[in-house]
Amino acid sequence: MTGPSAPVERLHQSIAREIGTAILAGEHLPGTYFDGEIERSLALGVSRTAYREAIRILVAKGLLASKPKTGTHVTDRRRWNVLDPDILAWTFSGDADEAFIRELFELRAIIEPEAAALAAARHSADELAGMAAALDEMAAYGLAEPGGQAADQRFHRLIIEASGNRPLGSLAESVGSAVAWTTRFKARHQRLPRDSMGEHRAVYDAIAQSDATGARTAMLILIDHAFADMGLR
Repeated sequence: MTGPSAPVERLHQSIAREIGTAILAGEHLPGTYFDGEIERSLALGVSRTAYREAIRILVAKGLLASKPKTGTHVTDRRRWNVLDPDILAWTFSGDADEAFIRELFELRAIIEPEAAALAAARHSADELAGMAAALDEMAAYGLAEPGGQAADQRFHRLIIEASGNRPLGSLAESVGSAVAWTTRFKARHQRLPRDSMGEHRAVYDAIAQSDATGARTAMLILIDHAFADMGLR
């Protein structure tokens, strides 16, 4: 089975990805100034409009700052929105920094177990049905395939949304992207990824039974085993 097709990337998005990936890889260090809009667009062989739109994307993600009199420069790393889905994709386009992977798992261990506990108490029938459907797709595609990885991402996102906590819900897409990219990174480095369906089903079963303690524990186990699979301990 094949997974869903990726959306077509527009020119300004491609330029943003190229520049963003280079920044994240350390090719343009914080404080580095870019040439003027005309010079840079000519060097890239693109229109000024496409280049300008790409810069706007990178400014919105915190990678660049642009002011009329001082020009465009790479910002301090503390300003980067590292959980932005595009930035995560650019980070994992190569071999991601091991320290960053550890930090992502630390973040997941802080957020997802409590989200699962809240979801056990607050989920709706539709949210539970969505989780069940995601599990079925994960089993059908397999987590080594794009379709299974997309279903895995949706499963984790639905749990956060089912927590009923709106500020936490705003992190759903970012956490889902972190799950997806660490799973893809793991699949890239493991010829035969370990089957984690049992751990995912344990989380689902606890939520379905409104067992907050069980859901929290099951999610902690799932995350701990997923981190162990990365071989970074």
